[in-house]
Amino acid sequence: MIQSYFDAHCDTLWRAHTENWSLEENPGHVDLRRLSAYAPMGQVFALYEDSANLPEAERWPYIRARAGEFLAAKAAHPELMAHCCLSVEGAELLDCDAEKLDIVQDWGVRWVNLTWNHANALAGPHGTEQGLTAAGRDFVRALWQRGMAVDVSHLSDRGFWDVLELGEGPVLASHSDSRVLCRHSRNLADDMARAIFARRGFVGVNFCIYFLGGDTLDAVMAHIDHFLSLGGEDCLGMGSDFDGTDVPPEIGGAEGMGSLWAAMERRGYPAPLIEKIAYGNLVRFLDGLRN
Repeated sequence: MIQSYFDAHCDTLWRAHTENWSLEENPGHVDLRRLSAYAPMGQVFALYEDSANLPEAERWPYIRARAGEFLAAKAAHPELMAHCCLSVEGAELLDCDAEKLDIVQDWGVRWVNLTWNHANALAGPHGTEQGLTAAGRDFVRALWQRGMAVDVSHLSDRGFWDVLELGEGPVLASHSDSRVLCRHSRNLADDMARAIFARRGFVGVNFCIYFLGGDTLDAVMAHIDHFLSLGGEDCLGMGSDFDGTDVPPEIGGAEGMGSLWAAMERRGYPAPLIEKIAYGNLVRFLDGLRN
């Protein structure tokens, strides 16, 4: 049985703050105790809050505090969290200010979602027709200049293609499913997924039952099967959205990932392919970024 684990997106830092949970052990989807069962292991923790809940002056201090909690945990558990890093979900939390990218990169941020579910100075979110603004184009270039990636999950379709037309820098959809299987604007159309795969990006399958179109392990597997049929063998992995949404009870949380690897085995997936989806493809993508 595969014992590795690398997930591209969880909201555990936000949830731990709002619920006053410990990162070491909590009743949510992800904690360090459960992650310690996997080896090798990595987890990308999102710096997130709905910006509508924060006055503009409080957004940057808020994510700085969450990053401080992550860094304190990493200092306390250096071996366990050696491969854990950060992302930013919604550039308005950075005040859409590219000059802050040097700071967050030092914290361990490897990519930024240009938007969450609200339009900002850079772009419009999924479900809108607003693409990248001039400031958004400059922000993408600033990410790439630093060896960071653009996360197109939550971005509008027009914004997605605007990003890809800007150049060959690293692009991923950290937590998105297939729009063919579930017609939600948060999901990727086939041409979008193929475009990410063609440039050696990364797609993380989201466990949100509303994006899967079902609440079963089979629903997750259907999206994995579909992305593989589009050429995603070397670019596909997990983007669970743990602690940010409702997930299939057969998975439950980080402790249940073995059920997904077992489902792949039952479908005849060879062990090297399961290993790539479980861990290796995200490692390959991250290794291509400048740290």
